[in-house]
Amino acid sequence: MAAIVHSIGLPASVEVTHAAFCGEQYWRDRLAAVGGPQADLVSLRADGDTVIIEMTQGIAAEKLPSFVAAVRRGDLLISRTETWGPLQDGRAHGSFSAKVEGAPATLGGDLYLEPDGEHCTFRVDGAVDVRVPLIGNKIASAAAGQLQRLLEKEDEFTREWLAAHR
Repeated sequence: MAAIVHSIGLPASVEVTHAAFCGEQYWRDRLAAVGGPQADLVSLRADGDTVIIEMTQGIAAEKLPSFVAAVRRGDLLISRTETWGPLQDGRAHGSFSAKVEGAPATLGGDLYLEPDGEHCTFRVDGAVDVRVPLIGNKIASAAAGQLQRLLEKEDEFTREWLAAHR
């Protein structure tokens, strides 16, 4: 198992960022920009005061570490779900989970939006688990690194999107 710890400042309030994270246009734009091959917004729905976003994302085979490509041919297709609860005391909490199609790998954890003056901080605390004898931890570490790079691309997109939609 490999930990995922990520934090980034965003140029909008918790309220504005939460509204974006709960809105369909943000997700369509984000997946088109940084979702990889076969990216798709499967659904965005409300369940009471929780918003559930289901998507697929891809990682092209040529971007995979060689030892991963050796045991898993072709692009990776990832089913990913994010949930966001309501705003509470100027903060928001969510969760994420992801599963790699055809591989014994899962990802999951918590998402946080916290105030930082007029802006906010987006934080991710999670883990990657890969159940492959002998090399599972190595693959999990590589997957965590890949996810970190994806989060950085999503951060850059989100900053630009929030600035453009003020």
